[in-house]
Amino acid sequence: MTNQMVFTALADPTRRNIFEGLRDGPKTVTDISATQPVSRPAVSQHLKVLQTAGLVKVEPRGTRRFYFVRHEGLDELRHYLDSFWSDVLSAYSREIANNSGENNNA
Repeated sequence: MTNQMVFTALADPTRRNIFEGLRDGPKTVTDISATQPVSRPAVSQHLKVLQTAGLVKVEPRGTRRFYFVRHEGLDELRHYLDSFWSDVLSAYSREIANNSGENNNA
């Protein structure tokens, strides 16, 4: 999985809705389709993109297939976004230091 694949997968509003809907627990394509404004085959295609991006896993149970959020799939994305956090904190600290210096000079 690459961050680009995750960003691409989540860029589509329907896929984001499907992914967010799986937060409550595993669902079948039929369950997911009932809450989406697209056809069942379209939901299957969206799930395939989410699965390829490493965000969703599928587990066959009898004749049905259940889709789950793959939490490990979010780890790489989280690490990527966390790498910006130290930059944000450093910029915030510089801004506070600059503003404190201006207030002391007043």
